[in-house]
Amino acid sequence: MAIRITCINKSGGYHHNPYAAINRLGWVNEANGQSGYSSRIEMYDFVVNKQGEAYVRDAMGNRAYLIGAISPNGTSYVKTVADETKSDNLLSLMDCQV
Repeated sequence: MAIRITCINKSGGYHHNPYAAINRLGWVNEANGQSGYSSRIEMYDFVVNKQGEAYVRDAMGNRAYLIGAISPNGTSYVKTVADETKSDNLLSLMDCQV
């Protein structure tokens, strides 16, 4: 199953790693219309342990896929694979409105 990440929410306070500040990600499965929200840890598990595909789509329709990473202090998080854009595909998403 591939899902498109549509929005993110970040926790407050200072975070050395901006990806670790993401506490929730909104998503939609474009194949069946199912949508929902997952925590940072749930999304990490989906991408790393369940080999699920998650991506951010830019205005041109290009996909930047999420990969799992672990910070030096052991925090699991997801980030997008670097591409040609200067802005960060995941961190530039709008806030989830719920």
